[in-house]
Order: sequence, then C-alpha cells, then structure tokens
Amino acid sequence: MAVYHDEVEIEDFEYDEDTEMYYYPCPCGDRFAISKEDLENGEDVATCPSCSLLVRVIYDKDEFMKGEAVPEPVSGKTELLKC
Repeated sequence: MAVYHDEVEIEDFEYDEDTEMYYYPCPCGDRFAISKEDLENGEDVATCPSCSLLVRVIYDKDEFMKGEAVPEPVSGKTELLKC
C-alpha cells in the first residue's frame, strides 16, 4: 500500500503538449510527473524523479477521455496487393 504525500486535482497540474506529460511542483524542488497515456490507462500516481514522494492524481477518467479519438485495433493479418 502506497503512502501519498498529497492528493492533487488534475486541474492543478501543468500540461506539456510536446511531451504529453502533466507536472506538479514537489517540495524537494523538482516536479511530480505523470503521462497522458498513464492517465488514459487509469493510473493515478505521479512520481517525483528526485525523491521518493508520490501524489495521487484526482481525476475523472471518463471526463478525461471525452473528445479523445480511440484508434481501432489493428488486425494481425496483412493483405498483399496485386498490381
């Protein structure tokens, strides 16, 4: 069972579009980080790369995913085209 330093609303995080990461200031001077992909997969723990602190990200996964295009699964079959 993890012990969280704090619970922080996703709205309080800063989003970097280039890296698709969310950041929040850590007391150690660095930043907690969690990726957009992790959030989409239901992960809710942001970590600090410089210390052992963790924060729990409070967000509504359904709201977070609204408007996101979910790609269709790619089948394992490959078709050969005849010219």
